[in-house]
Amino acid sequence: MLKKLLGIAPKLESDGSYSPSKVALKMSVPAKTDFENISYKKYTGTRSKILVIFTEQKDLEMKNGKRFSTGNHPVEALLPMLHLRNAGFEFEIATPTGKPVVFEMWAFPSEDEHVKDIFNEHQDSFTKPRSLGDFVESSFAASENYAAVFIPGGHGAMIGLPEDANVGKILRWADENDLFTISICHGPGAFLATTLNEQPFLYEGYEMAVFPDSVDQQTPKIGYLPGLMPFGLSEPLKNLGATVVNSKMDKTVCLDRKLVTGASPLASNELGKLAAKTLLDE
Repeated sequence: MLKKLLGIAPKLESDGSYSPSKVALKMSVPAKTDFENISYKKYTGTRSKILVIFTEQKDLEMKNGKRFSTGNHPVEALLPMLHLRNAGFEFEIATPTGKPVVFEMWAFPSEDEHVKDIFNEHQDSFTKPRSLGDFVESSFAASENYAAVFIPGGHGAMIGLPEDANVGKILRWADENDLFTISICHGPGAFLATTLNEQPFLYEGYEMAVFPDSVDQQTPKIGYLPGLMPFGLSEPLKNLGATVVNSKMDKTVCLDRKLVTGASPLASNELGKLAAKTLLDE
């Protein structure tokens, strides 16, 4: 009752899951983003496609058994896509089995016309995406048409993607064919899929920016999460040999070889700029 009075109680949704508290939303979900509408010299080559791997999962069970209503963070997905679209790239939207993309709609910036625009532009693809299995079967032979693989964040990226063999295959395909891999916040959880079937971690020795476990451990105090995370992200990646360059939830972005990463939702605009510039320079 006290948490409700203070506005830090997670909101119970009609399906029994929990979304962030009023205080958490006020602190972390601005009505407009910091997107910079940059006019890039558009890419006109043959490698114009970017595969975007979204989660199709909504609920992440916390240690206390409560389910967090999650999915893909709209800002972490759409701001980088805005920059990459403005730089002349196009997107293929995919989920593990072809089920619709799930967004954390409680995190949608309600007054940001640029975000609304690209969200509406790709609504059909979000509703009817490709499956990763179909991509592996039919698109691996056409690597010359692709520039990058992009895995947005949101806690939903920690559900299913780390255990999906097709995710691991696609990341290795991207690496072997000199494509870029772009990810942000909890999106690098998908990198764990490269260790399936006792394979070596693809990004051992890489520097990357990811969401810190230490912050996930603190956010239940303001009702962002309804409990402690069942597992971590930054520490497992470190244990596999990655170097995490940030310790805070901030605007840090990182480029190491063909890997482009960002630390948190706050880094979405910076990640988009870095990804667009890096792909155009290449």
